[in-house]
Amino acid sequence: MAKLRRTFIYLFLSAAAFVSFFPFLWMVISSTNRSVDVTRGTLLPGTHFMANLQKLLDSTELIQALANSAKLSLSTTFLALLIASLAGYGFEIFRSKARDIVFTVLLLSMMIPFAAMMVPLYRMFARISQVVPAIGIDTMYAVVLPTVTTAFLIFFFRQSTKMFPKDMIEAGRIDGLTELGVFFRLYVPTMKTTYAAAAIITFMSSWNNYLWPLVVLQSPDKITIPLLISNLGSSYSPDYGLIMTAIVIATVPTALVFFLMQKHFVAGMTGSVK
Repeated sequence: MAKLRRTFIYLFLSAAAFVSFFPFLWMVISSTNRSVDVTRGTLLPGTHFMANLQKLLDSTELIQALANSAKLSLSTTFLALLIASLAGYGFEIFRSKARDIVFTVLLLSMMIPFAAMMVPLYRMFARISQVVPAIGIDTMYAVVLPTVTTAFLIFFFRQSTKMFPKDMIEAGRIDGLTELGVFFRLYVPTMKTTYAAAAIITFMSSWNNYLWPLVVLQSPDKITIPLLISNLGSSYSPDYGLIMTAIVIATVPTALVFFLMQKHFVAGMTGSVK
C-alpha cells in the first residue's frame, strides 16, 4: 500500500512538473522554427534560431531595449532594498505608539491595485514635468520612483528583522556605533539571505514590468524589453518565431539571477516566516 501511494505521488508530481515546464520548452522550441511552423504547432526543434536572432537584431532595437530594462531593474532593485530594509528595520527596532498604526495603514495599501493608482500617478508626474522635466513624464525616473519599494518588501524585511539578534544591536551601540553604523555594519551582513530573496523578487518584478512603462514612456529610445515584445505581437502579421526568440532572450537574465541565488532565496524566504 505504501509503495502504491509513493508511486501515485511520483506520477502526480511528474505530471505537475511537465505541465509547469512545457510552456518554457515550447517557447524554446518555437524560437528555433519559422513563424509558419509555430502556427502549425510543431513540437520538434528547428534550425532557424540564428536566422530569427539576426532578423530580430536587424528589425528591432533589441540591444537598446535590453540595456534600458537592465538599467531600470538594477536601479529599482538597489533603491528598493535600501529603502525597504531601512523601513523594515525601523518598524521593528524603534518602538512608538504610532508605529503599529502606521504599519497597518501601510499594509492596507496593498489592497489598492496599481491600475487604480495609474491616473493619479500620471497626473502627478505630468505636474512634475512642468517644474522638473528631468524626472517627469518620459524619463526613467518616472518608472523607477513609484516602484522603488512596496508594502510587501517592507513587511518582508520587518518579519525577517524579528529574527535578528537584538543583543548584537546593543553590543554595537556600546562599542560606539551610530544607528546607521549598526545597520550597515551589523544588520546588512547578517541578513544577506533576506536581501538575496528580496533582490530576486524585485529584479524579476521590475524586469517584467509592462503596464506603467507603457503609460509613462513615450520615446522609442526608452523602450524596455516587455514593450518591445508587445510591439512585435501587435503587428498586422506577427512573426511568431521572432517573438519567441525575443521572449527567450528576455527570460535569460531573470533565470540566471534566480538560479545563481536560488539557495539564498530559499533561505531568505523560509527565514522570514519562522
